[in-house]
Formats: sequence, C-alpha cells, structure tokens
Amino acid sequence: MNWRSFTQPYTAIPILLLAVLSMVILPLPGWLLDALFTFNIVLSVIVLLVAVSTKKPLDFSVFPTILLVATLMRLTLNIASTRVVLLHGHEGSDVAGRVIQAFGEVVIGGNYVVGIVVFVILMVINFVVITKGGERISEVAARFTLDAMPGKQMAIDADLNAGLIGPEQAKERRSTIAQEADFYGSMDGASKFVRGDAIAGLIILVINLLGGVSIGAFQHGLSLAEAFQRFALLTIGDGLVAQIPSLLLAVAAAIIVTRMNDEGDVSEAVGKQLLASPRVIFTAALIMVTLGIVPGMPTVAFLAFAAPLFYVAWRLQRSLPDNSLIEAEQMTDTILSEQQAHLEWGDISHVDKLSVELGFRLVYLADKDKGEELVKTLRGVRKNLSEQLGFLLPEIRIKDNLKLNPQEYKVNLAGVPVASANVNAKELLALNTGDVYGSLDGEITTDPAYGLEAVWIKDDSKTQALNMGYSVVDLGTIIATHTGKVIKEHLDELFSYEDVQKLNERLKEISPSLAETFEKVLPTNLQLKVIRLLLKEHISIKDIVTIAGTLIDSVEVTKDPILLVSDVRCALQKVLVKQVMGNRDELSAYSLDEKLESTLQSSLDQAMQAGKVVLDSFAVDPNLLGQFQRTMPLIVEDMKSRGVTPTLIVVPQLRPLLARYAKTFTKGSLVVLSYNEIPDTIRVDILGSLG
Repeated sequence: MNWRSFTQPYTAIPILLLAVLSMVILPLPGWLLDALFTFNIVLSVIVLLVAVSTKKPLDFSVFPTILLVATLMRLTLNIASTRVVLLHGHEGSDVAGRVIQAFGEVVIGGNYVVGIVVFVILMVINFVVITKGGERISEVAARFTLDAMPGKQMAIDADLNAGLIGPEQAKERRSTIAQEADFYGSMDGASKFVRGDAIAGLIILVINLLGGVSIGAFQHGLSLAEAFQRFALLTIGDGLVAQIPSLLLAVAAAIIVTRMNDEGDVSEAVGKQLLASPRVIFTAALIMVTLGIVPGMPTVAFLAFAAPLFYVAWRLQRSLPDNSLIEAEQMTDTILSEQQAHLEWGDISHVDKLSVELGFRLVYLADKDKGEELVKTLRGVRKNLSEQLGFLLPEIRIKDNLKLNPQEYKVNLAGVPVASANVNAKELLALNTGDVYGSLDGEITTDPAYGLEAVWIKDDSKTQALNMGYSVVDLGTIIATHTGKVIKEHLDELFSYEDVQKLNERLKEISPSLAETFEKVLPTNLQLKVIRLLLKEHISIKDIVTIAGTLIDSVEVTKDPILLVSDVRCALQKVLVKQVMGNRDELSAYSLDEKLESTLQSSLDQAMQAGKVVLDSFAVDPNLLGQFQRTMPLIVEDMKSRGVTPTLIVVPQLRPLLARYAKTFTKGSLVVLSYNEIPDTIRVDILGSLG
C-alpha cells in the first residue's frame, strides 16, 4: 500500500469517520475548529441544494448515510469546541476560533440575551416544526412503500407475462422497488438522527452554559456576571454554528421525504404550479393594494409587492391561448354536438362479448357455400362448455378484418383482442402428442392454444402423420380450440347480470321455494360476485340447488364473497376432488411447508389487525412472491411427470391467496384445495411440501 491509495474516492468516508472520532479525544486548535465548522456549514448547504434540485428521491439515495455522517461530525465538533471553550473561555472570545466568535458577537450583536432567544427560536423551528413533521412523513412513507411492494411486484410480473415489458425491464423495475423500500426505510431511521440531534443541541447548550459559568467563577476568579457574559457568548456562538447546519439538514430531509417521484426539480415544479393561474396572482396583487391603502399600514411596502404581481399576472394572461381560438373550438364543439343530437341508439353498434376476426385468406372457413366449417365447430365448443359450466355462453360472432394479416385470426373479448395467431391457410396441423416416431416434412411451429410442438402439413400427408402417432387437426378446430381456451380463462367476465336472472329462473323451475328465499336473502350483485368467483376457478354452477342452499345458510354469517365461495366449494367437495383425481383411487398432492404456512398466517393476522382485509390479496413479504414464482412451476412439472393432476393442499384461510398466486405463476395449471374441501373418505398421498 502506498500514499496514493489514501487519495482514492473509496477511502474518503473511512478517513472522515476516523477524523471525526479523533475529535472526541484530541484537543483542536482554534484555526482547525474554524475550518471544520466552515466545512460543516458548506456540507449542509450543498446537501440542501442537491435535495432541492434532484428529480426524484432515489437520485439522492445516499442521503441517509450523509445525514448520519454529518450529524456525527457536528456532535463531535460540539464536544471539541466545548473542551476549548471550557478550558480557555476565560481568556477571551477568540479562543475557540473566529467562526464561533463571529456567531457570538456579529450574528447576535454580542448580546447573550438576544443569543439565547435566537437559539431557542431556532430550536423550536427545528425540533417542533421541521423535525417533527419530517419524522411523521418518513414513518408514513416507509410504511406505505413497504405495504405497496407486493402489489408492485405482482404488477411487474403481470406486465412481464403479458409481454408488455422484457426481462431486463422487469429486473430494473424490481430493483427500483427494492431501492425505494430501502431508501424510505433508511429515511425513517435517519429522521430519528435529526430529532436526536436537535435535542442534543439544547442539552449541550445548557451544560456548556452552566459548566462555563461555574469554571469562570470558581476556578478563574471571575464575577458571576462577567463569567456568564463571557461564557454565554461563546456557548451561544458554539450552539448557533452547530444548529444552523442542523436546521439546513432537517429542511433537506423534509424536502426529500415530501417529494413525489414524478414532479421533477422542486424549483421548476413550485414555479409551474404557483403561477398556473393568472387570476390567483391578480387577486393577490389586489389584496396587497387594499392593505396598502388602509390607514396606518406601510403603503410603500405593500405597493412595492403589488406592482410586480400585477406585471406577472399580465404576462401570464398573455401566455394563455387566444380567445378567438377558444371561441372557434367552442363553435366546433357546438356543431359536433348538433350533429350528434340526431343520433339514435340504433346508430350505435353493439360490442360483442365474444368474437373471432379472420384475415381475408381465412374467411372461407365461415363461408356458407363451403360448409361453414368454423361456424359449426365454434357452435359445438359453445354447446359443450355451456353444458359443463351450467350457464349459456354468449354467441361467438365471426367477422372478417382486412386490417389483419391475410392468415391471421384474433379472438376478442368485449371488443378487446385477448388472443391471436398466424396459421397456414389450406393446410393441416400435425400435433406432436409426445408418443410419435419419425418426422414430417413441413413448417415446424407450435399449437396456438397450448404451445405443443407441431408441423404444418398438406392434406395428402394426413394419413402418414396419423400412422406416425401425430394428432392431425384442421384450421377450424385450431381456431375453435384456441377460442375455447380463451373462454375458459375469462369465464367470470362472460357471466353477466342477465345470466344471474336466467339462473334464478332455472332454479325456480327446479325448486320454487328455494329460489324465492335465495332471491330475498342474496342481492343480485352479491350473487353475481360469488358466481363470478366460482367460474374464475373453473367450478361448474350446474348444481345450482346445492349452491343456492349453501349461500342461503352462509349469508347469515358473512357477506364476504370470498368466504361465501369457500363455503360453496366445501359443499361441492366431491365434485372438486373428483375433477382432480379422475379415475384414481387416491388424491396425490403437495402440502405447504409448516414454516411458510406460519409466515403467511402471521401476515394475514397482521393485515386483519390493521382493518378489513381481502383474503386473496393481503400483503406478504416480497421475497415470498419470488419463492412462489420459482417453486410452484416446479411442483407442476414434478406432478405432471408422475402422471397426476398438479395439486396443492393448504389451510382454508390461505387458499384464496395461494389460488391466485397459482393462477398467476402457473397459468392455472396448479389446483389449490383446502383441507375442508377434501371428503373424509378420500385417501391423500402427500408427495412433498412447498417451501
């Protein structure tokens, strides 16, 4: 190691900390105290200016550390200056350096009474106003930032899964969220340093004053009045030279924690928002003029401010859009409104709940002259799903769209595209079922619906593909299968108020008295919420009698849709478990690790103590989200390799949350059951634990 290593940037902070700690032990001469106090003031001014000019709080993420170092330095300087003042204060006012002397004589006019008053005012401003407010804002900001982390993490995951952002962007956003949490957590602690510094300043002043007077009077033979005046000036100067930087740092801390992430530079944002309305500035100028003409008021002072305000209001008014342009826009709006007044409801096109758009080379699939291949297939999909689910799905409208690629199709939900793919017109798709031998000549691709390996083949290759173990489907089946998958993924959105009414009418046909009670105790909106939640988890509502009876009993206890759904699931437990087991005689599943279960239960308990909580979205540790994102797909792969349906069994109160995570992280491949949903007669085989 040579001397150059001490000049590197990474050694600056350690050397500064060692120098700061040495001030507690080593006596310092007056000239060095001057330099250190000046550096302290300069550092505080720089920090304040940086806090004002940063675009967002994270641009100054090192601020909590700087605050700690500056506070430590200021307190050790107080100790060093106190030693000098108490040892040599009787010799004159310049023994502790010119800076303390200047603050003691020039700033407060050499009057120790004035100095005490000024110091007390600074302490009140710093401690009661700025520090108190900044501390509260830091606490709230830290709490809300931590509470919002799970939601932000899930939003990033959703954007990533939807393809709106790439892996690098997702990584960057997660890093930003973690930095925000660390920053506001650090600021919450740093605000305690500021508050403690203010208290320490007041205590040090009292101790120095009493100690100095005692030493001057009893050790150096000064009279009490002379000792008080001499040591008071030095003590107050010492206190002021330390408290002014403390006040600047407190203001900087308050500015940092009150900033918004998107407001930009403080000066720019404040100027833009304060001067947004010329009417406000003009009103302020009139008030100044009014106060100026009141007898006894300082007319010149008020009018001196009124004149610039009038000028600013005039300039702002000139920068507004021309009235003629505004009138022209209003006239255009009037003409448009008059034109729109002749519109009728019949002129407004309906939004189809479900629709399939075809490129022009695929339109033949819906052509009557060519057999309406796609129409018939979609009709069959709708019929089968409606029978399975227990309610009538909306019609699937087929239409052409010349804006699409010639061989592209789109599946729309309420007019919004939710799925699309490009296919090869006039060709068949040979799907690799996993038990094939040999390869086919053709374009290698994947199945649009489920992502299976596939090959586009000609009609004359169909027999060869079937003999090799491939499953061969036509274009109509491809599009219909993809549409059916979209329907299953959005069942809750397809069930409407009208469907609730139809379901109640069906219940009346089966059990009139039950239907009457059901409609009385459960409002239509609550029925809609419960049934949508059931459909969201692919639970059939064919057994409406059992569902209605369960809800009638449960609604007396709770009106929470999630809890009502849990009761319905328990009532339908045989159906649920049968769907998972298939023809097997036991239920194979994973369970939740006991430690992980305890952690989640603690998070739920904390959320419930804070107030009303939604069982499927209470806040958990962000690290757990990453853990679920990694391990849930592994469970799915493991159980599929064993030939069983991927299933996770958890305690009832955690099932809604974990079911939502399973849908997000495994795209619905992992079924989540609670222990209450498994009949006593079913034997359960636990394959492992999630944790």
